[in-house]
Amino acid sequence: MNRPILLVLAVLLALSSPASRSAAETPAAVDLRILAINDFHGYLRPPSGGIAIADPYDKTKKITVAAGGSEYMATLVRQLRAGAKNNIFVAAGDLIGASPFLSAMFHDEPTIESLSMMGLAVASVGNHEFDEGKDELLRMQNGGCHPTDKCQGPHPFAGAKFHYLAASTVEKDTGKTIFPAYEIREFDGIPVAFIGLTLKGTPDIVSPVSVAGLEFRDEADTVNALVAELKARGVEAIVVLIHEGGFPTGGYNECPDISGPIVDIVKKFDRAVDVVISGHTHKAYVCNIDGRLVTSGDKYGTIVTTIDLKLDPVTHDVISAKADNVIVRTDAYARDPEQTELLASYDKLAAPIADRRAGSITETLSRVPDDAGESALGDIIADAQLAATRTDKDGGAVIAVTNPGGIRCWNSNGSIQSAHGSCRSRRDSPTAGIMQNRMASASWPIPCRSMARASIPRKTIA
Repeated sequence: MNRPILLVLAVLLALSSPASRSAAETPAAVDLRILAINDFHGYLRPPSGGIAIADPYDKTKKITVAAGGSEYMATLVRQLRAGAKNNIFVAAGDLIGASPFLSAMFHDEPTIESLSMMGLAVASVGNHEFDEGKDELLRMQNGGCHPTDKCQGPHPFAGAKFHYLAASTVEKDTGKTIFPAYEIREFDGIPVAFIGLTLKGTPDIVSPVSVAGLEFRDEADTVNALVAELKARGVEAIVVLIHEGGFPTGGYNECPDISGPIVDIVKKFDRAVDVVISGHTHKAYVCNIDGRLVTSGDKYGTIVTTIDLKLDPVTHDVISAKADNVIVRTDAYARDPEQTELLASYDKLAAPIADRRAGSITETLSRVPDDAGESALGDIIADAQLAATRTDKDGGAVIAVTNPGGIRCWNSNGSIQSAHGSCRSRRDSPTAGIMQNRMASASWPIPCRSMARASIPRKTIA
């Protein structure tokens, strides 16, 4: 037998061996791209401060990069989706609430519409989603006119096209969650579960009336109780969207160390949980905590987190996971025309109020605190709140306190319009609490560490 024939036979025998057949029959891993945001807070336009990152030429210094805005985010989301057959856009809470004027003026309807247009699929509920109470949050999902202000927008409000998830938020009367606990999506036949969680401490940082009748259960206990149910439905890949976070060291794409509630929560999660997308602390990080990928994307739409998973087509579990926090640079992406049109339609209706002159100042009112945590703008806010509520008919307040976290930016000297820049917000009242009846009670829980200013009337003040 000649040599060429022997070579052919050898090749055929090799291909027919069990090992070769096994390799040829093993299906390729399925790729899934998850795009995530958190703490958007209705910032339809880029926040004035952009995002602070390490100077690439001197890591000891910080530089500010102009970033954010729905027009630019929509373009980035579209580009990041373009290279991935299987993709989904998700969020980890606080999409609305504490919002700038344009969104707050219309009870955040513009933000819900904007994110729906971008193709957001599912989102966990954050504490700020409860700013106007459960019923208003349900309206955000289902649509309809505001019960008091009626229909103010350029068109009827249809509600969110994405689905809110709230596994740990339960109605005390019924024991049922206010939204579904999770949603399962299939990618090339592989089911992936997305569980939505609100932080357990929500009642401590939201007006009591807004969460009346609701219970916020332990985050880890809630997730762990769902694992058996999900596995019974054939789910092995589990992604948690949680509105709770941590405080990292390092850059926006790093995590040399991290502290805060998210660390202990993740460590308590069942090992079935593969990926955790977090928020709440307004920080950016890509971490590995207890063997799980944990991410967060800053705040105000300055970052879109890109998470690439490989799914095993046989076991349906996650083989690998990696993430990249992509900055929504305003100088790198074009404006999305549909978003521009949406914003313009609301701008037209808001302009008469937004441009109305409310007053003037002769010096800059800064929110930058001194060593005691007091700021010029905080002083003004507390004084104004006290003046507005100290009479018996207005509540008889004797002390006003403002939370520095509610002072989003400052006013420069000159004329002040009703919507000054991106600062003014109906939803984000800077008053953390007004104490009444000689400080016997408070209308809002006031953690002492957040007091920026306590304004107490002098005896000379009537």
